[in-house]
Amino acid sequence: MPHRVVEFEDLRASNLVLDAYYEGGQRGNAGDDPISKLLPVGTQGGFRTRLNASGAYAFVVLYSSLDEPDWPDNLDEEAGLFTYYGDNRRPGHALHDTPRKGNELLRGCFEALNSSPPRRDIIPPFFVFTKGNRGRDVVFRGLAAPGSSLIKANEQLIAIWKNKAGQRFQNYRAIFTMLNVDTIPRIWISDLIKGNSLSGNCPVPWKKWVETGVYHKLQAPSTLSYRVRIEQTPSTKNKREMVYRIYEYFKDNPTGFEPCAAEIAKMMDDNIVSIEVTRPARDGGRDAIGKYRIGTSGDNIKVDFALEAKCYKPGSGVGTRWTSRLISRLRYRQFGILVTTSHLGTQAYKEIRGDNHPIIVIAGEDIANILLRAGIGTPDEVTNWLEANFPK
Repeated sequence: MPHRVVEFEDLRASNLVLDAYYEGGQRGNAGDDPISKLLPVGTQGGFRTRLNASGAYAFVVLYSSLDEPDWPDNLDEEAGLFTYYGDNRRPGHALHDTPRKGNELLRGCFEALNSSPPRRDIIPPFFVFTKGNRGRDVVFRGLAAPGSSLIKANEQLIAIWKNKAGQRFQNYRAIFTMLNVDTIPRIWISDLIKGNSLSGNCPVPWKKWVETGVYHKLQAPSTLSYRVRIEQTPSTKNKREMVYRIYEYFKDNPTGFEPCAAEIAKMMDDNIVSIEVTRPARDGGRDAIGKYRIGTSGDNIKVDFALEAKCYKPGSGVGTRWTSRLISRLRYRQFGILVTTSHLGTQAYKEIRGDNHPIIVIAGEDIANILLRAGIGTPDEVTNWLEANFPK
């Protein structure tokens, strides 16, 4: 439960508070939508805009359920980044020809961001909301600015192709930075509508970004050095089914999961430049070995790593036996990767983090997210990927 809950009757007078939970109505119609009570915007859609007194955008609401398989919006709280997909989500329209003009809005904002000189002053603030746990309830996730200092300009807004029922179409994938702002006061919202975005009520990180281009990111590292079971478990029904398809495919042949785990590791990070699955009789306790590149293409070093793959039924945790096995096989200046369709047990996780062992854990939730980022977004697409790449 979030630290603050705002009841439906109190929405019109409420500020936007980071991670606060805003209750929807109970009548069973569009009037239950809480966002339109908090802000003067429409009741539906992922893009909800408000114009200012001069006809320009005052602000934009981005809403996401975070649970659309084909469009895996993602909020990375530790990195302070939000990945959002545009509104051309079905075939039949050109990239910018959408009813709510969301993709056209994205194109305009990123063109202004990357023009010479940049025109950040004409870019509206973006308020990010995600779906709550009940009905139309929503959670306010923060103030976002287009782009990121960590990502190349030409990778911040990308048009990607999709194929649905044999029809090809394009949609945008956009990167936003979550700014270090904990409260959006209603008085600033009023200023935005009047066209005075940089008033004295403007949050300092937004003002600094507009004036200098510097992102003061909202980063929230975990308070624990290890993840508990629920954090490693696929967080939606779709993700759970995706990972279960992998388990079902390899459960009678766990060794067959090893090349799949190696491919998942490569999909996680393209700095893995080589990986080789070892022969079962001579693996020395390592299911695969590889090299990870650090540096640029012109000057880099390659670090060796070992990979352990465990095709466990989701819910059956990997224990200390297997982490100890992997640790014992690591050589000087090597690191390890553990890939499992389930989760790493608490005691094993505590031990590798407490003793500072250089091991990366790719659990069920991670596998699902890696596949989603690669455009494999449904259980059937997972099955097709498995059959094409790892034939039995």
